[in-house]
Amino acid sequence: MKIAIPMLNGQITAHFGHCEKFAIVETNDNQVISEEMVTPPIHQPGVYPRFLAEQNVKVIIAGGMGQKAQDLFAQNNIEVYMGVASGTSKEIVENYLNNKLNTGDNLCTH
Repeated sequence: MKIAIPMLNGQITAHFGHCEKFAIVETNDNQVISEEMVTPPIHQPGVYPRFLAEQNVKVIIAGGMGQKAQDLFAQNNIEVYMGVASGTSKEIVENYLNNKLNTGDNLCTH
């Protein structure tokens, strides 16, 4: 399974649309297999959900995102986790795999 995390300066960003890169982490049997930092295309409505679906991502973990983005991820069969306020991709994925991911309010206001 592949998990995407929007990153800015080595940390998760509060809004996935403002990321510099996506950490795309591949897992198998609750173990990290690989991690790749991928530069996304120019951000426009609907681009990131399609882009991540093309990368075979099944989960996105973000600080927040607008409702339209959430709907587009759902249409692309990508499960959304929001409200993760800080952390490196490694920390976040390890917490996710161990059912210790702290989610909360959507950190995006649109």
